[in-house]
Amino acid sequence: MTKYSPLLFALLACGQYVPDAGAQEKPAGPVRFNKIQIGSESYESAGVLDVNGDKKPDIVSGAYWYEGPAFTTKHYIGAVKAYGEYWDDFSTIPMDVNGDGRMDYVTGSWFSNSIRWHENPGKQEEWKQHIIAETGNVECTIGWDVDGDGHIEIVPNTPGHPLKFYKLQRDAGGKSTGEFTIVEVADNQGHGLGFGDINGDGRGDFVISNGWLEAPADPLKGKWNLHNEFDFGGASVPILLVDVNEDGKTDIIVGQGHGYGLDWYEQSNGANGKRSWVKHSIDPFNAQYHTMQWLDLDGDGKGELVTGKRYRAHNGNDPGANDLLGLYYFKWNGESFSKQVISYGRLGEGKGAGLYFDTADLRGTGRQDIVVAGKDGLYVFFNEGTTP
Repeated sequence: MTKYSPLLFALLACGQYVPDAGAQEKPAGPVRFNKIQIGSESYESAGVLDVNGDKKPDIVSGAYWYEGPAFTTKHYIGAVKAYGEYWDDFSTIPMDVNGDGRMDYVTGSWFSNSIRWHENPGKQEEWKQHIIAETGNVECTIGWDVDGDGHIEIVPNTPGHPLKFYKLQRDAGGKSTGEFTIVEVADNQGHGLGFGDINGDGRGDFVISNGWLEAPADPLKGKWNLHNEFDFGGASVPILLVDVNEDGKTDIIVGQGHGYGLDWYEQSNGANGKRSWVKHSIDPFNAQYHTMQWLDLDGDGKGELVTGKRYRAHNGNDPGANDLLGLYYFKWNGESFSKQVISYGRLGEGKGAGLYFDTADLRGTGRQDIVVAGKDGLYVFFNEGTTP
């Protein structure tokens, strides 16, 4: 039988006992999500932006925008061309392109061979489309601040075509002009694209499926040098560059967009000082990890990997096409990634990650919610915080 001192017994009895300062706190449990269907359309991209200027986030997906904070009122943007099961809409990147103070968005697709921006009219009428460039087949488009000036550039993944980024021009007052400058980085790229500082020189490098492109001192004019240090095959868009194990070196997280596998590659230096990459499996049992994000879901100040299956990525012709649908987050525990299920099951029960999804604090809770479209519908997963 445990014996307590009279003082300790009294403190326990009145509920004022405070554990020893050296005692470990119980870690928070998994993040809880509330799944809400917003639309039944099969567009594969969704983005969050303030369409009507009311300072509340809205959702744009395909031919419609959904008015926040309830997202029950749907407004027509304009027709989106269909190509079989696909739609001509492979990304939703918020950007005030013409500097009128209203948020537009940038998209593109494999079938239209171009990237374009949709102009927010500021009233109830169709949004005008503007071609930015004829690029060749677009797998997906990402926005990254390539030159470090605080503004994102548009970077399409165009397998079999040159890697280029598109810089929105601004006037002397910093106002965007609607015109883009094209910067070529490499004469060819494969399936998959990432961006981040690989070698620790403070400049952002590009990762493509067969290596990484080292940024020059001037990313707008200098030569980008290719280092063929790996081959990721049909990699995800994006490929993530993260210091996973917090050793001061940038690692790489990559999914297989049209096959099985999700892995991270640890950056290491051999005895001769030559850079090497050690492959670690995260999840070999699920397929079509085509898109992903790294963000703090549970509020502990550290990022988690959010990703899932792209439903019918190749219309049922990929390995694992008939597997159950899933959306997950993976948390680094200091030694490996632990998998947490956000949604899982058959069509109508589980939810996949689509081609391009977005995250934002939709309700002002301080927590990141997930907005994800796909051929399995448009949903919001409201972040309800961690379990006690």
